[in-house]
Amino acid sequence: MALASGTLGLGIAEFVMMGILPNVAHDLGISIPQAGHFISAYAIGVCVGAPLTVVVARTRPLKQILLGLAMIYIVGNLFASMSVNYWMLLLMRFVSGLPHGAFFGVGSIVAERVADKGKASQAVALMIAGMTIANLFGVPFGTLLSNLFSWRFPFVFNALWGVLIFYLIWRWIPYMPALPDVGLKGQFRFLKRLAPWLIILTTMFGNGGIFCWFSYVTPQMIHEAGFSPHSMTAVMMLAGLGMTIGNLVGGKCGDLYGLAPVIRVTQMVMVLSLLGIFFFTRNPYLSVILMFVCTACLFAVSPPQQLLLLQNSRGSEMMGAACVQIAFNLGNAVGAYLGGLPIDAGMGYRYPSLVGVFIVLLGLVCISIYVKRAKNSSQLA
Repeated sequence: MALASGTLGLGIAEFVMMGILPNVAHDLGISIPQAGHFISAYAIGVCVGAPLTVVVARTRPLKQILLGLAMIYIVGNLFASMSVNYWMLLLMRFVSGLPHGAFFGVGSIVAERVADKGKASQAVALMIAGMTIANLFGVPFGTLLSNLFSWRFPFVFNALWGVLIFYLIWRWIPYMPALPDVGLKGQFRFLKRLAPWLIILTTMFGNGGIFCWFSYVTPQMIHEAGFSPHSMTAVMMLAGLGMTIGNLVGGKCGDLYGLAPVIRVTQMVMVLSLLGIFFFTRNPYLSVILMFVCTACLFAVSPPQQLLLLQNSRGSEMMGAACVQIAFNLGNAVGAYLGGLPIDAGMGYRYPSLVGVFIVLLGLVCISIYVKRAKNSSQLA
């Protein structure tokens, strides 16, 4: 619960921007694609924060690292709520993203260590469940606060939630000694092999393709599918429900059928769902169903990806586990940017999903190569 409370807060911080994007853009006097930069800034913060944590804190006890990350989360969100212009909010979104990848990395190590034998993927899924619950309740709640009062209120809520995260970690996470220090170079030694890179690229392209579309899901649902702005709270709750179910199913299937095969099949479904959104976006019923499937797929691959890279980075677990979140959020940043290009070109809000199809296909190629190379090895167990 302590770890899940952290991922819940991180999930709200990362994904709430999708629901409040039009309000932020209007208040700051910028375009919606420009507001999409706040999604990218958070994602870049994740990519910087994870390796920075390894450099600074790799010799510290795991619990102490988690407490420090919670403090950064509080500061970033508190000052984001006070932002007076585009640049200040951009900077605070970057700061808010710094603890994200490292928290998932350290949290995955803790979760794997306390898991029962044969249930490591499910244990990681339970930790990640906080993020899916954030999308089920936290993000819609943030969207509602933004619509009723101001887009600043969700960030105030995040800062207050951060205080609770800090307390729960301090109270409930058991003491675990620091990981063996293999030196700074040792933390990156696993990247000399091809297998970790294939997993990283699979994660980056798969999530990047979904975020091409999901970054602009609110305007797509309003302007293409015909939903009213006030109905977006319910729509975002349904997206969160898809993430919650997908995460738990992905964790269970990863333990039963193997991590890499589950990732590959899920990315095939991603491609078909994004194509469906492009062709049937004006049908509100199909749009909602396909949104549910896409968000379920987004988190169905998360526990298997997290654990698969952890297994492929023994001796460098902190960096290995963090690399999944780096790849995830680098994909988010690139996806949000590329998804905004057809909108800037005046092509409409359904075209980001088509861009996403081609990006997910790249991820599907990478995981297929991994499966082929590891077909007879324990990596597929």
